Amino acid sequence: MIPSIWSQAGVLATALLALNNVAAVAQERNLYWGDTHLHTAHSMDAYFFQNSTATPDVAYRYAKGLPVINAANRTRIRINTPLDFLVVADHAEYMTVPLRLFSRKEKSLVDTEFGQRLVSLFNDGKQRQAALELVGTVNDNKPYAPFLTDKVRTSAWALQIDAAEKYNEPGKFSAIIGWEWTSFPNASNLHRVVFTRDGADKANQFVPYSALDSSDPEDLWRWMGETEQKTGAKLVAIPHNGNVSNGMMFSRNDFKGDPITESYAKTRMRWEPLYEVTQIKGDSETHPKLSPDDEFADFSTYDHLLDAAAAARGEEVRSTVKEGDYGRRALRTGLELEATLGTNPFKVGFIGSTDSHSGMASAEEDNFWGKFAYDSTPENRRQGILPGTDDMFGMSAAGLAAVWAEENTRESLFEAFMRKEVYATSGPRIQLRFFGGFKFKQRDAKAKDIGKVGYKKGVPMGGDLTRSNKAPSFLIHSVKDPDSGNLDRVQVVKGWLDSQGQSHEKIYNVAWSDERKLKSDGRLPAVGNTVDLETGTYTNSIGATQLSAVWRDPDFDASQSAFYYTRVLEIPTPRYSMWDAMALGVDNKETGQPATHQERAYSSPIWYTP
Repeated sequence: MIPSIWSQAGVLATALLALNNVAAVAQERNLYWGDTHLHTAHSMDAYFFQNSTATPDVAYRYAKGLPVINAANRTRIRINTPLDFLVVADHAEYMTVPLRLFSRKEKSLVDTEFGQRLVSLFNDGKQRQAALELVGTVNDNKPYAPFLTDKVRTSAWALQIDAAEKYNEPGKFSAIIGWEWTSFPNASNLHRVVFTRDGADKANQFVPYSALDSSDPEDLWRWMGETEQKTGAKLVAIPHNGNVSNGMMFSRNDFKGDPITESYAKTRMRWEPLYEVTQIKGDSETHPKLSPDDEFADFSTYDHLLDAAAAARGEEVRSTVKEGDYGRRALRTGLELEATLGTNPFKVGFIGSTDSHSGMASAEEDNFWGKFAYDSTPENRRQGILPGTDDMFGMSAAGLAAVWAEENTRESLFEAFMRKEVYATSGPRIQLRFFGGFKFKQRDAKAKDIGKVGYKKGVPMGGDLTRSNKAPSFLIHSVKDPDSGNLDRVQVVKGWLDSQGQSHEKIYNVAWSDERKLKSDGRLPAVGNTVDLETGTYTNSIGATQLSAVWRDPDFDASQSAFYYTRVLEIPTPRYSMWDAMALGVDNKETGQPATHQERAYSSPIWYTP
């Protein structure tokens, strides 16, 4: 049984909607899976935590399905299902410096005063102290000039470009050139992954902008604009880990503390159309304190600030949840700011990626290789590496970026990112279509070609709807990952702005598996749980392989701005930490994590504007 709420007769689409449709149906779009946020031995923090050998070359081979060597334990490993694209996003700050300092012993680095100190610490087994001192120069904005010469930065960037060019196969696998800009004011995560649509011919004309150049996002955007003008390269930036940003990622104020202006809002949306909503360091869709009526809000919650200095002093480093930390609240704040500024600064689509520092794009629950190379084994996960943590079981085997594009090329994928026809999953490859319009009918949910119907009658995820006398309807189609759990339910998350300029949110269950019925409060009974806690196995005897619906907003007010996105939940399946506990012969309670969880997908929103 798959209950749905069906649309009624709609009105004619707007001219903008029609134009979008013409472009969209000209060539059908395919679904591609990838990771836009992976670190290798070229990142300084990755190197210090035992990843001295998993270079970009290794990372691309792993992503393409080839066997590689685990940098820490030297075993042969392989991804279960290869990716379609990958961005190696090593930190711009001191890119390749530890590798060249400690492994390659480059004289120009070793013979510096700071280089000698770091090598001495490293050789004395004080790698953590060496790491903290080098990272400290970034956090304190006191860069060490001999490690940042033009020669060092240019040669490091050339290695990234060369690896991407070597493994890029248009039509088969896209190796996308990028890096991470690691702004970290007062241990508040403002990191962005930056990547280009283009190849070596344009990427070689610049070197990555780093937080040692400036920690202010507006300076990054300014540099991106200047670089595009000078080189013709196309660039995009994707913020991540707002959950540990101390409220700064989606603040109502800019980096200097001044209220956001219309100019700021327009500039931010020009360069940052997306948000990495789920990854290894936790899920950033929402939090129970921000969404108390959401029974599924507490998923992969990670709330430790990455403040190593405070942790070393024995101070509390748990973050206090703020509205600027999470994606759903950011979408709401964006509506509120748009009402006063005229532009929505947080009109973002959603993707997932790993932020793995092991060199492995590792989002598979049964094949998870840790945050760093060091914690790629169950024994080492019992140790706390990140500030304020007692162990590494709080890391999640997440996530993936799903992209609807015409072909698997850098150019086609980039355009999909820019139009936000992308979505996030916590790891499983759940197929998801999400269209909004005014003409969808009941029979559309059963169409053999959902995409063709969706593009013809509406806009895809990431799109816009304008004023209508009728409520919008949404065509949703989801299919389970063949190697993961069945589907529990499909939900639509709505946010809207009332006449007083205050935003609200509501969750609607729109399609679900099995013979369940909605309660009077709109909630749905739990799907059940087939996980055997003794063996770590489960069955797909509950749930559905597919869920489809056409849903029409029953609470629509044509005068209110709104956004809608789809959340798809799997049935409960084992979390990797449960299998680790079993392998270690300890009670799962020792991991501090639930034995099971419900993996999920988040579509990019569709916005309605009066």
